[in-house]
Amino acid sequence: MNKLTVHTYESAPEASRPLLDNSIKNFGMIPSLHGVMSESPELFETYQMLHQKFQQTSFDEDELTVVWQTINVEHECHYCVPAHAAISKMMGVDDKLTQALRNREPMPTTKLQALHEMTLSIIRNRGRVNEEEVSQFYAAGYGPKQLLEIVLGVSQKVMSNYVNHLADTPLDDRFKPFL
Repeated sequence: MNKLTVHTYESAPEASRPLLDNSIKNFGMIPSLHGVMSESPELFETYQMLHQKFQQTSFDEDELTVVWQTINVEHECHYCVPAHAAISKMMGVDDKLTQALRNREPMPTTKLQALHEMTLSIIRNRGRVNEEEVSQFYAAGYGPKQLLEIVLGVSQKVMSNYVNHLADTPLDDRFKPFL
């Protein structure tokens, strides 16, 4: 493909090494995605910041998973779908939710279904959602804050999904059981 390097700690640019330290702290390893991103410390730092900020939103673990995996599946990201299945497992999310997202099946609750549908609409329509969709989203128990928080999640996942497509990032052994 584009011959992007999956950097190790030693081969990464100096400015990316503190970011790789964060990866080791959070994952006990350097995920291949982070190795690729470390080529651009600016991209990598922004990605880590967006990931942290998205986790600080009003969404709970199930809702974070719905947004992340809806985007990953829609973007057909070979790396992030299994990686986030593993992350969801670490977060205590029910495997049935993860499987429903991967298989494009209905969500277990109407509220999660509304979140899934709004996330898909934002992606597919590039943010141009109609009033009826927004009304249905709000009727399910969400509000303007959550609508904007989805955009934050989309921003984070566009970075990782697109990098993975460009690099054909190899899946880490740790995530292979979640294929």
